[in-house]
Amino acid sequence: MDKKTIIEALSTIRDPGTGQDIISMKMVQDLKIEGKNINFTLVLPSLNHPSKSELIFNSQGIIGKLFPEANVDVHVVVGGKEAGAPKPSTPMPHVKNIIAVASGKGGVGKSTVSVNLALALKAKGYKVGIIDADVYGPSLPTMLGLQGQRPKVQDLYGKPKITPLMAYGIPVISIGFIIEPDQAVVLRGPRLAGVIKQFINDVLWPELDYMIVDLPPGTGDVQLTLVQTVPLTGCVAVTTPQDVAVADAIKAVNMFLLPNVNVPILGVVENMAWFTPEELPDNKYFLFGKGGGEKLAKKSNSDLLGQVPLVQGIREAGDDGKPIVLHEGHPSSKAFLEIADNLVERVAFRNKNADPSKIVEVSK
Repeated sequence: MDKKTIIEALSTIRDPGTGQDIISMKMVQDLKIEGKNINFTLVLPSLNHPSKSELIFNSQGIIGKLFPEANVDVHVVVGGKEAGAPKPSTPMPHVKNIIAVASGKGGVGKSTVSVNLALALKAKGYKVGIIDADVYGPSLPTMLGLQGQRPKVQDLYGKPKITPLMAYGIPVISIGFIIEPDQAVVLRGPRLAGVIKQFINDVLWPELDYMIVDLPPGTGDVQLTLVQTVPLTGCVAVTTPQDVAVADAIKAVNMFLLPNVNVPILGVVENMAWFTPEELPDNKYFLFGKGGGEKLAKKSNSDLLGQVPLVQGIREAGDDGKPIVLHEGHPSSKAFLEIADNLVERVAFRNKNADPSKIVEVSK
């Protein structure tokens, strides 16, 4: 009997809360082998945990299959080695950074930025997931070539859990995977909140470095539900150069900067910064004006992460389900890769110099 074999066996058992295995979630501590006796501590949020018995029996059973002669003793503690330790401050403790991509109005290319930013981070070697929180207008199924596919539901200790779909190595969830393509989404606030919470709590997300959340335009129920459900690392604001887009984007930014929300603005992406014809790659036509991204960055006390040109290839790539960042060597692909580098730098600076964000408390 050796620890490595036992740990590998226990890593097949999942925590019903996060869907992660109990080894990676550090729920198994003080594993000892003494003769035929195997002892370890199982860390749970409370002694009345609804799946406590199943976790203990499954742990004993899976070790018993490997070593029938073993006597397996499981000791349960609350929160850690010290009983009464605080519960995790997030329902997604296995996700290091949760980034909201927001805009004040529709049509500025927020979903395009979300998808290409996620794939650019993936290309840099990070583990990335995407939540399509734009419930009324889900674009990710089309942009990632997942139209018509449905996520699977599996039972985990009596609780139904959703397995996200995969696109280019990135786990994705969207209401567009659940409804028919032409079906209108007609939901009031509480139902919207329920959808967003289900995407966070009931999806089997793997361990991630970055979770990108593609928000709907504005400052409505989805945005409020998100900040009340998870602690956001920060927000990326998307705008186009013209004043009317910047004016609306400022409102979206100011929601995150409210004292009781207090989510930092990591930076601004200026989309459709200029038009460049494919046959004249050196020409720039500023159809929507100049300087909108810099104005928004200055007003939000953040940085301009990058500018993305308006080119036909971005539209075609999104419609074809193969986003432009995957087209190696394309100028727009390079733009998104640079934006990803700048975002990583801003996140590292934010995490080093500021306290983690907190879930917004609901005042009654």
